[in-house]
Amino acid sequence: MLDGVLVIKKEKDYTSHDVVAKLRGILHMKKIGHTGTLDPQAEGVLPVVLGKATRLVDLLTEKEKTYEALLHLGIVTDTQDMTGKTMKESPVDVTEDEVRSVIKSFLGEQQQIPPMYSAIKVDGRKLYELAREGKTVERKARTVFFHSIEIKEICLPLVRFSVTCSKGNYIRTLCNDIGDRLGCGGCMEDLLRTRSGNFTLEESLTLDQVSEKMSEGTIEGSVISIEEVLKDYPRICCDRYGDRLLLNGNGLPPTVIKEQHRKGWIRMCNSEGIFVGIYQWNSGRNIYQPVKMFL
Repeated sequence: MLDGVLVIKKEKDYTSHDVVAKLRGILHMKKIGHTGTLDPQAEGVLPVVLGKATRLVDLLTEKEKTYEALLHLGIVTDTQDMTGKTMKESPVDVTEDEVRSVIKSFLGEQQQIPPMYSAIKVDGRKLYELAREGKTVERKARTVFFHSIEIKEICLPLVRFSVTCSKGNYIRTLCNDIGDRLGCGGCMEDLLRTRSGNFTLEESLTLDQVSEKMSEGTIEGSVISIEEVLKDYPRICCDRYGDRLLLNGNGLPPTVIKEQHRKGWIRMCNSEGIFVGIYQWNSGRNIYQPVKMFL
C-alpha cells in the first residue's frame, strides 16, 4: 500500500471528493483523503494523502495557500462566481489606481462572512443546501489573513491577481468584497490554486497522468513520503532501549534519546534511523510524548 502525499492538479468540473473517489479506483486502495476543498470550477493544487499519511490531514489543511484569481467587476451573483444567478449588473466607473488601492486594503487580518453557497454547517445543515432552497441565514464573520496580494493584470472589468492566505478563506468572497468596496460589485470568474503549503502546481499530476503512471508501475516515484512532508521538523533518534517504547507508541525519557531537541515538534526515529512518528517534549513530565504515530 502507498503511504504519503500525491499532489493532484484538480481539473474543472470535479469536486475534491470526486478526485478522491477516482483515485481509489485508479490506485486500488480505500484509505485516501484530501487536504483542502476546491470548488468544482476551480483548478490547481490538491494534496491527496494516502495510507498512513491520512493522519496528516489536519496538519496539512492548516497550511497557507496561494491562488491566482480572475475578478469580474460589475457583476454580482448569488454564488459569488460566474456559475451563479446574476443578481445585479453595474457600470464599472473606477480607475486602475482605485482598483489597486482597494485590493491592497485587504492585506493582513480581515473579517470575512462565508458565502451561502459553501459547505459550512449551520444547525446541522450545510449552507449550500439551504441556499438551494432559496433560504438565507445569518453567518458569523470569521477571521482570515491575507499574507500577500499581487495584481497581475488589469483590463477592466477584469482583474487578475494572486493571493497568499490563511486556511478557511473564500476567494469568491474576497472578489465579492473587493467589488463591494469599489461600489460596482464583483464576482470570481476563474480560480487556480498554485500552492498549498509546500506543494506546488509544478509537481502536480492530473488524474490521467496518475493513471498512466499506475499502468507503467512508476507511481511510487511521485508519492512524497511522510517523513519528506515533515522535513521542516528536527529529526532525532532513540537508542535500542527506546525502540520498544517507540514501537508501542509510548513516551520516551531523555535517557534513551541520542540527540536532544526540546522545542516544538520533532521527527522521532528508531535506533536504525527509521521514522516512526511526531513527538514533542513535555517539560512537566520530563518526557518526549507522541503527537502522531505512523507505525
